[in-house]
Amino acid sequence: MKLFAIAAGFAALMFVSSTVQAAELAKSTYVQNEAVLANFDKPNGNPLIPGDGYAVQTNKRVKNGNIEIHEKETDIFHIMDGSATIIVGGTAIEPKQTRPFQLTAKDIQGGQSYNLKKGDVLVIPAGTPHWFKQVNGSINYLTIKSIKP
Repeated sequence: MKLFAIAAGFAALMFVSSTVQAAELAKSTYVQNEAVLANFDKPNGNPLIPGDGYAVQTNKRVKNGNIEIHEKETDIFHIMDGSATIIVGGTAIEPKQTRPFQLTAKDIQGGQSYNLKKGDVLVIPAGTPHWFKQVNGSINYLTIKSIKP
């Protein structure tokens, strides 16, 4: 019985120790509202929080986009302001690689049309073609990328 108590105590100690180590390794990142909003005015799809296996960036569009296919990145869009029509899914016509794991295409056949507006969230799985077909003035959106290894 005494041996069992010692083993149980050791197991509990190891669990607490590993939990503390995991908490130390997983550091939180906090960015205040003002810094997030200011980042929208910087050019070129602004990295906000780079991470291992993810990225958070701000995007501001004032014109229609190109068709994009990210082979290893799931995009999660949270619309902060403005509106646009986006086409998601369907078949990419004449896809071509622009850089590793990134493609563009001439057109999308089929696909679902969404009219994005402030507050909306859209998840685009990796490998799915998507295209900001019509930007209505401008659109600001936060992009969270979940990146496959």
